[in-house]
Amino acid sequence: MADIQKIYGLHAAQALINARPDQIVGAWVDRERKDSKLRAIIRLLENMGIRLEFTDKKMLEKLSSNGNHQGIVLTAKLPQERTEEALKKAIKEQEEDAFYLVLDQVTDPHNLGACLRTALAVGVQGVIVPKDNACRLNATVCKVASGAAEVLPVYRVTNLVRTLKYLKAQGIWLSGAAGEATLDVFDAELTGSVAIVMGAEGKGLRQLTQQQCDQLIKIPMSDKVESLNVSVATGIILYETHRQNKQILKPVRGLSR
Repeated sequence: MADIQKIYGLHAAQALINARPDQIVGAWVDRERKDSKLRAIIRLLENMGIRLEFTDKKMLEKLSSNGNHQGIVLTAKLPQERTEEALKKAIKEQEEDAFYLVLDQVTDPHNLGACLRTALAVGVQGVIVPKDNACRLNATVCKVASGAAEVLPVYRVTNLVRTLKYLKAQGIWLSGAAGEATLDVFDAELTGSVAIVMGAEGKGLRQLTQQQCDQLIKIPMSDKVESLNVSVATGIILYETHRQNKQILKPVRGLSR
């Protein structure tokens, strides 16, 4: 089924159990493995009433497409994207400084998945994407994100420019990445309530999106390199933002059970 994904590996399985246990449909488990981490996950699944099928390593390799399954493969519903109204509600209820990532028409699921994984690692509270010409949450995104897609809210908005104006009205400082920018990311002010705005693969930020940003920043690079992959560039800028704010990483707000 198109709305079902396979999640494998101890970390990804535990993250899904912690964040969205209601999404889990079933599980395959290696009958030969006896390690304590896997046994603990099995007990949790049994207590949740999840149907377990004990099988062999060969079947798990097939189910995970030869991935690092570590003895477990879960089937789960794809995580649900959230609405513009949910984003506004989350911002209004927020007590600490805001930290959001905006992806303007990123279409590659591998890039989206990698961005989600890094965003969760540095404490981003949500990822904002436009309704049109942007990758949706699918099985590939979830696989690359390694559990982040099940935890980190992804807000899909109808009009990105309108949403950026709303963020600014709420006191959130918008920093957009652009190759033509003159301000080095390591010299930029990225403290307080911020949103990092990244553009599409190869195209960068659209002009209308750039116009909404409070500042445009660039990553210094050797003349031998024309550009960086969007997920790599996102990681650099997010970690610089995190460094400047010296945030204590906290559980992501707004999760539903």
